[in-house]
Amino acid sequence: MDFAWIADPTALAALATLIVMEVVLGIDNLIFISILTNKLPEHQRSRARRIGIGLALILRLGLLGTIAIIVTLTEPIFAVFGHGFSWRDLILIGGGLFLVWKATKEIHHNVDPTPSDDVFGTAKATMTFGAAITQILLLDLVFSLDSIITAVGMTDHVAIMVIAVIVAVTAMLLAANPLARFIANNPTVVMLALGFLLMIGMTLIAEGFGAHVPKGYIYAAMAFSALIEGLNMLSRRASRRKAAGSSAEPSV
Repeated sequence: MDFAWIADPTALAALATLIVMEVVLGIDNLIFISILTNKLPEHQRSRARRIGIGLALILRLGLLGTIAIIVTLTEPIFAVFGHGFSWRDLILIGGGLFLVWKATKEIHHNVDPTPSDDVFGTAKATMTFGAAITQILLLDLVFSLDSIITAVGMTDHVAIMVIAVIVAVTAMLLAANPLARFIANNPTVVMLALGFLLMIGMTLIAEGFGAHVPKGYIYAAMAFSALIEGLNMLSRRASRRKAAGSSAEPSV
């Protein structure tokens, strides 16, 4: 592997940019993994997250080893009403439909006043370990493909892509448990995260049909929604402190 690019400022700038982009793209994957593994028994959750993120790394590095094939996945294989569809488009559409179905199902269970099986209950398992890993693997494949195609479009150096992928996956691994605990402890954040997954799924479908959606708009909307939810959490916390203070005051 050639490392002559280290002395090239342009290549270093591409590396920094690609690392940021890979980390941002990894947020989608991490939210899905966090929500899914929170439905497993307590003793299996951390292991499932490590396996899921490890599979994401293996898939990304494996796809990097087949860049010549990855590039051909963007070539149209058939056309419908004059619009060509490639293997990448079909994978994005399939992954998007899966995300929309999964997020819609989880939202339905969360808002159903008399759910037959509470998918968010942490007291009992509502999903087997194997089923969780299988679903994580399916979404890992979709997000990995999108990640690698983005990397290929930014640089020709395989070493830069490998470093960016390893850094991004390491960040996912470090953030996985704290994010999952935060989501589990804040039910309103669960609904917000499911809304993110629904939006990401629709974006994948749109891109599969050829409608380019700038990622900046998506992540700006997610950041704004997260900021509002953060303010709501601070407001609720302040209200609880005020109520606790009022109840602690002696009556006259």
